[in-house]
Amino acid sequence: MRSRRRVRARVEGTVQGVGFRPYVHRLATDLGLSGFVLNDERGVVLEVESSASAVERFLERLAVEAPALAHVESVRHEELPPMGDQGFAILESSLGAAATMVGPDAAVCQACRAEVFDPADRRFRYPFTNCTNCGPRFTIVDGIPYDRARTTMAGFAMCGPCRAEYEEPGDRRFHAEANACPVCGPRAWLCDRMGVEIAPRGALDAIAQAAAALRDGLIIAVKGIGGFHLVCRADDEDVVARLRARKRREEKPFALMAPDLESARSLVEVSGVEEALLCDRRRPIVLARSRAGAQAARSVAPGSADLGVMLPYSPLHELLLADVGITLVMTSGNVSDEPIAYRNDEALERLGAIADVFLLHDRPIRMRTDDSIVRAIDRRPPLMLRRSRGYVPDALRLPLGTGVPVLACGAELKSTFCLAKGGRAWVSHHIGDLQNEETLRSFREGIAHFERLLAVAPAVVAHDLHPDYLSSAYASEREGVRLVGVQHHHAHLAACLAEHGETGPAVGLILDGTGYGTDGTVWGGEVLVGDLTGVVRAGRLYPVRMPGGEAAIREPWRMACAWLVAAQGAEPPIPFAFQGRIDMRRWRAVSQIAASGLSSPVTSSVGRLFDAVAALLGLRTVVTFEGQAATLLEASVDPAERGTLPLPVERCDEGLTIDARETIRTIVAQVEAGVPTGVVAARFHNALAGAAAHACALAAADADVDVVVLSGGVFQNRVLLERTCRALAGAGLRVLVPERLPPNDGGVSYGQAAVAAATT
Repeated sequence: MRSRRRVRARVEGTVQGVGFRPYVHRLATDLGLSGFVLNDERGVVLEVESSASAVERFLERLAVEAPALAHVESVRHEELPPMGDQGFAILESSLGAAATMVGPDAAVCQACRAEVFDPADRRFRYPFTNCTNCGPRFTIVDGIPYDRARTTMAGFAMCGPCRAEYEEPGDRRFHAEANACPVCGPRAWLCDRMGVEIAPRGALDAIAQAAAALRDGLIIAVKGIGGFHLVCRADDEDVVARLRARKRREEKPFALMAPDLESARSLVEVSGVEEALLCDRRRPIVLARSRAGAQAARSVAPGSADLGVMLPYSPLHELLLADVGITLVMTSGNVSDEPIAYRNDEALERLGAIADVFLLHDRPIRMRTDDSIVRAIDRRPPLMLRRSRGYVPDALRLPLGTGVPVLACGAELKSTFCLAKGGRAWVSHHIGDLQNEETLRSFREGIAHFERLLAVAPAVVAHDLHPDYLSSAYASEREGVRLVGVQHHHAHLAACLAEHGETGPAVGLILDGTGYGTDGTVWGGEVLVGDLTGVVRAGRLYPVRMPGGEAAIREPWRMACAWLVAAQGAEPPIPFAFQGRIDMRRWRAVSQIAASGLSSPVTSSVGRLFDAVAALLGLRTVVTFEGQAATLLEASVDPAERGTLPLPVERCDEGLTIDARETIRTIVAQVEAGVPTGVVAARFHNALAGAAAHACALAAADADVDVVVLSGGVFQNRVLLERTCRALAGAGLRVLVPERLPPNDGGVSYGQAAVAAATT
């Protein structure tokens, strides 16, 4: 016994539902170790015993050779007296207060995909095939530790062959909690709008029938892993237009699902980075440049230079795309601005006026989860635009841990929430815009679910300073907690700093559409200096009025009018681009309220500046979705143009000011002179990137710092982000950009949590 060594190890991170226990069993068996492994509320606990050298090899290999879906954050071990036991066992999970989280949903692995398409396999064409290396996790989990009894698969008793796989340590389905087959698992069926099942025709199963209906031009509601999609063929203008009309989504782009990588290449330009993103196990929607001649209806993404494309990520999608043989529109299963449907009865009720038929299944979804969206950036890691399926609920570290549990409620648009305790934070899936009761209900349900899974009872609740945000109202309803208000743009800065493991100080260039400022005005073009505990406003975009308040967001011509009032005086002539499009009486009325300030809040928003420029270039006077005008402005940029526009940075009593009044006057003159739209758009982007970098360099020198954070929704603009990064690097500054979280308001909750952790 003296020559033997026994250790007890605790492994924390994403180590449940990813095949970690079977992996430990195989590793221990290969090395001739005795002992056991089990899940508990904090991760995985194991004990191993053998010769000292064998135990040491085990510890060396444990994290390095972990399963692909696992993320090991820490391994801590302690010495124990040898017990002399024999064999290695996987024990039942130990229950208790949870401090871990199951992993994200993962795309079907190649081994499972091969089975689904093998006529000789017992899982041939089975749409719910999975193993420990793939399949649903987060969307089916009810409780922690992650075992079948605490998932929505609890109601499906495994048949003999499936049970044998589940209990065989050498099988890749060993303790695969969602394991199933056609005999014992969930099933899919096709039904009409009334929920009446459509009987299979001949040899066609439900998925094959759905594919035939899609080829015939029907719209189908398809239940996937995290909720419903509305699906139609992407190459038929009439069908896509019909979906738009029924969904009440006038122009916002639809996502596409291509059958395979080659099909995706025919739609968009695919670099090595984009190929890796498309094929990644997370299977996000990848926003990429559309190819000329792409077989997609013009109304899939009207006016956009990009298409959002993803590859199939579940066996059901694989079968459907293989059967239909063409690219499909695969858009969220909702009416515009509502959360996606995820229950069968709910889908039939809410989507019955949109879909012609429904492809349903009976594996319950515990938490609805939208598709994630990413975008490749030149010479930088990909930019996350929406973090949801495939990425949530992976934890993020906090550079300053919190001594008490924290709930951060996020913002209003692109809403997420965040729970934090100790040194870890869990940012939720994308909730949506908290502007209707259904979305607010989803927000509340999501918080309750995370609190239960993590056994977190928040003592501190962080929220935005905006008094009218529903997320802030929710925070104020929580009883027995300490409320921490965090200024919107400080949260953006803090989120990026914390994600990179830094605490500051840094300069933060935060550009977005709206954010409640500490002076009661609408911020959105801010140069901040500070850290996780606080910031000062070192600079801003020259402030103008928002004529009509919220109306100026929906009607960009109003912002153009406001900027012209600021640049030219109280009664500017109507621009060339508006003649015949804006009634002269309305123009004069809006000019007057912009000059007087009546019903016109002050804003320093760069998002609203983009709206004004897009309107002056004739791209958009009215928008149907947030960011539409700015997206069209980016899409129109002539990539060969290297010229710029005047955009001075001045020092004044309020600090640095990026003054765009001369920029606006020059744009009007160039448009009237017939300068091409793409050239003016490029010059505007170049001017803004240069001026913003100059302002940051001045602020950095004043504060004696060399780090600049770029965040805010405007930095979803790839042209502006890449050119600003280059300009800052040229000034010798180190640039931090959000990578694991979006630069838009989807990252605000994490920033709030980081601030709360640092200040409480």
